[in-house]
Amino acid sequence: MPPILTDFSNAYPNVDVEILTGTRRFSLAQREADIAFRTVPFDTADVIQRRLFTLDYGVYIAQEAADPECGDGTGCRLITPSARHFPDIAWLLESFPHARPVLRSNNCIVQGRMCRQGVGIAVLPCVVGNQIPGTRRLELPTSPPGRDVWMGYHRDLRRLERFRAFISTISNHLTDATA
Repeated sequence: MPPILTDFSNAYPNVDVEILTGTRRFSLAQREADIAFRTVPFDTADVIQRRLFTLDYGVYIAQEAADPECGDGTGCRLITPSARHFPDIAWLLESFPHARPVLRSNNCIVQGRMCRQGVGIAVLPCVVGNQIPGTRRLELPTSPPGRDVWMGYHRDLRRLERFRAFISTISNHLTDATA
């Protein structure tokens, strides 16, 4: 998002942008947000949605930690998100069935930093995990499943010029990234 927001802010300096993050799903129908990004599709009437891309995930450990044995995990500890219903977490638990979950957090930066401290193995978005010094991505026979990122907005906003400009900025970045 930072490159998208930078381009948009430079092109439209008089438009204020507010970013809210959290685990709570903001209601587009009740105008709690103009636009939302989620890792699950929207299920509300009057919401226009688009799958933007798939977020790749990898398995990370502290730089100096020994490689765990995939398919076992005996003696290993796991760092997981607070929510356990994501397929990448099920993959982690299946890949290291004898590892013990020791820390849960709803923040992937916290998960990555605890991984760096040697607390355990974490499944992180690659764009996050690859940026955390002191961690390394494990080369395993299979990779955890990615998550699709969805953008949604209430259909009443589709004719607003500044909103269409923002959507266009997002589309331009996605087109450039796949070219």
